[in-house]
Amino acid sequence: MVNYCNTLYFLIFLPIVILIYNITPKKHRPKILLLASYIFFFSISGKLIIFLIFSSLSIHHFGLWLESIKSERDEILKNVQKEDKKEIKITYKKKEKRIIILAILIHLGLLVFFKYTKFFGININNLLAQLKVNYQIPLPKLLIPIGISFYTLEAISYIIDVAREKIKPEKNLMSLALYLSFFPKTVEGPISRYEDLKESLNAGEKTTYKSLCFGAQRILYGLIKKVVVADRLNILVKSIFSMSEFSNGGIVALGTIAYTIQLYMDFSGTMDVVIGSAEIFNIRLKENFRQPFFSKSISEFWSRWHITLGTWFKDYIFYPVSLSKPMKKLTTILRRHLGNHFGPLIAGSVALFLVWLANGLWHGAAWTFVFFGMYHFFFIIIANITEPLVNKFYCVTHINRENIIVKTIRIIKTTIIVLIGELFFRADRFKTALAMFNALITKFDFRVIMSKDIFNFGIDKLDFIIVIITLVFVFVISILKEKNINIRKILSTWQKPLRWLIFYILIFYLIIFGAYGMNYTPVDPMYANF
Repeated sequence: MVNYCNTLYFLIFLPIVILIYNITPKKHRPKILLLASYIFFFSISGKLIIFLIFSSLSIHHFGLWLESIKSERDEILKNVQKEDKKEIKITYKKKEKRIIILAILIHLGLLVFFKYTKFFGININNLLAQLKVNYQIPLPKLLIPIGISFYTLEAISYIIDVAREKIKPEKNLMSLALYLSFFPKTVEGPISRYEDLKESLNAGEKTTYKSLCFGAQRILYGLIKKVVVADRLNILVKSIFSMSEFSNGGIVALGTIAYTIQLYMDFSGTMDVVIGSAEIFNIRLKENFRQPFFSKSISEFWSRWHITLGTWFKDYIFYPVSLSKPMKKLTTILRRHLGNHFGPLIAGSVALFLVWLANGLWHGAAWTFVFFGMYHFFFIIIANITEPLVNKFYCVTHINRENIIVKTIRIIKTTIIVLIGELFFRADRFKTALAMFNALITKFDFRVIMSKDIFNFGIDKLDFIIVIITLVFVFVISILKEKNINIRKILSTWQKPLRWLIFYILIFYLIIFGAYGMNYTPVDPMYANF
């Protein structure tokens, strides 16, 4: 895989596409985007592009198939008696359900095959070894198509939305192919819905001065976050998490905090690059982050982090499961015996369990990721169970939840929960994660963080200073965004010399302090591996 942000994508590929796109007649611009997207995908995944093409062809076919079934049903309903209509609707509903299941199984099957074959094989082999069975399943070496986790979910959402009649099936194959392959979002999302992108992808709007400036500003901001902070911290994080033993919890805390910062700055920075790139073409992608570290609860955190993945799980797993007939029946029974709070909570917890199991596995094929999902499921369930008690506490004590001190304590509590979760998320093995967590709890020494020992992990004092300065800059921007202050609009009202002075300062800051050179290895976007 090439380094998506620093080379092919930003320095060469994007400017060329912008130029060709804008000199092409309007009606042909979507074709330019599709061609560029396929070239981009092929440059990273080579012949594995066949699976992206297959996904586009198959969901196009399934969408039209569903439409033909619905049309056939509607024609029959016109010519039958009222008492026969219900049975006909049920019959055709079953046909639609079989088509949807087939479409989902095909796409999930490919995802599972590429992403989880090795994981299942290793665990089966371990089980066979434990049972003293003298046989090991051969493990194939598979190359995973780039972005398969993202475009698979988009394909499934399209089919389900067509079935729900939320959108009409797309007859133009090219439009659907562009939706799945649009190159800015190929590697890391955001996970988009067809209804949100259809018009802007096919409008062929010319790049304007405003869209170019706003898009370039967003790209610059994202590159600073990724290249200056995330890539710089990579050496430190790798050094700490690859230690053979963990004798000091302070070092573990440093590594955990550094990794959480690295992950956020990498993923949110790449999202800035993606959304800014799309904005240049006047295409609006959904925001994927909303200042998650201002969250006052773990549920709120996950409504602000990787937003499009969370909403996908909510719309296509949580609601279908929790609103299914068995769950509704269970909720009715439990409500009668346990009351209006705990009755629905138990049935909803089943759906929530499936969401977090899927969330963990979506991120990767390892037990650490499964634990990561269950870890957050546990804290969300605990919060749901104790909600009446917490509400009563605030009511009895007359403490204002929005008091600055209370809010700060709640934010710190949430951040600590997130940090521990990220420790398990990053560790190579579950055993390593447990050893690190044990050191964090039983061997913590704050003094080591303040000593020169922290410079033994690949980055020096200047690196730490650059990271801290950049984090302060990002923190200030985040506060302004949290207060709904549109920074780019404010900048656009300033005098041009002052505005360009700021941009040039940021450009040179990126050039001078970016983490590249002999001591740094270019780092692929971290979520590209998930």
